[in-house]
Amino acid sequence: MLRRGWTALAAIVLLGLAPAARAGEFVRADCRTVVKPTDAIRFDTDEHLRWYKRFWTGTCDHLSFCFSGSPNWNDIVGKLLAKGGPGEQPALLPKACRLGQLIGLEWAKDKDVQKISTKDLKVFNSMLEAAGDPLKGVEAVDAKARAMAGQPRVITSKKP
Repeated sequence: MLRRGWTALAAIVLLGLAPAARAGEFVRADCRTVVKPTDAIRFDTDEHLRWYKRFWTGTCDHLSFCFSGSPNWNDIVGKLLAKGGPGEQPALLPKACRLGQLIGLEWAKDKDVQKISTKDLKVFNSMLEAAGDPLKGVEAVDAKARAMAGQPRVITSKKP
């Protein structure tokens, strides 16, 4: 009887901790509330997932011809938030996170089918760095990335 009680307690503890842990998630914690969880995304191959992870983290995980480090989207979001300041962060964060998922999923695809290349990532990064207003920079890159990926533009309300 006591053994069954310990087993039940252990199961409850493990079940209670499992959703919070999400050890496999590599997207920034503050982006996780606005993007689809990685484990809920359907990837074409395991390599597609590993390149997607590279996009967010800069980590090469058994990827050929991969250079680890920066830039990576987790770092880029941090730079955008710092550039935007506290007043712009509530509008900027979700847009930057969703943009990362859009670009990352497309860029991480096999080179024969991807619609966004590494060259495009460099152009996007330059656009973000050159934008005086990071929110406008994200919106400009979003429009360009959606056009390239063949996805409809998301209409957002204008500020009064």
